[in-house]
Amino acid sequence: MLRTPTGARRLVILEWLKDPAAHFPPQPYGDPVTDGVTADAVAGKLGVRRAVAETHLDLLADIGLLRTRRIRRRTHYRRDEMRIAEVARMFEKGW
Repeated sequence: MLRTPTGARRLVILEWLKDPAAHFPPQPYGDPVTDGVTADAVAGKLGVRRAVAETHLDLLADIGLLRTRRIRRRTHYRRDEMRIAEVARMFEKGW
């Protein structure tokens, strides 16, 4: 799922979310570092529609690599570092 052609976009999103302040402009509500970034911000950076960005973000959230937080009417996404480390350990062990 992370190695498909669209999986490359997901890997890029995960990379950007390592340091959201460096990759995304300030948002009207919520701090990109503590609260995460919106699908609108990711869509703008990827150059795709918000629905496409939401699909990628929701998939990453569904498998536990991203955490979500609702602020006003928008969902903010940020990395779940503990889960990412857990998945990395599984791959290191030859999972």
